[in-house]
Amino acid sequence: MKNTARTVAVILFLAVASFSAPMPKNARTFNGEIMDSQCAMMGSHAKMEAMHHIGDNPKMCTLECVKMGGKFVLYNKASKKIYQLDNQEAPKAFAGEKVKVIGIYDRSNRTIHVEKIEPRS
Repeated sequence: MKNTARTVAVILFLAVASFSAPMPKNARTFNGEIMDSQCAMMGSHAKMEAMHHIGDNPKMCTLECVKMGGKFVLYNKASKKIYQLDNQEAPKAFAGEKVKVIGIYDRSNRTIHVEKIEPRS
């Protein structure tokens, strides 16, 4: 029982410490939607949603396409830019949602080193 309490305390401490850690100075904010790479290349989920008969459900579409081998990306509809995301776990919770991704952009491979993802208000 003591080990369980100790483990929980360590996890909570690390979680709090990670939220209070300063962002790197060259971190930027990117806005867009967490999508799968296939739908982002088409600029919408419409074709895949119709093909798989899932209706208008961007979250389900994104998760299913990633299961089929796609990658989570950030798609900015206004600029039609697709940003690769180096972290493929963090975006899962935001699949199909409009978000702010805070991170460092590597122009050489068009990838964002994800520091944080937040819902866009």
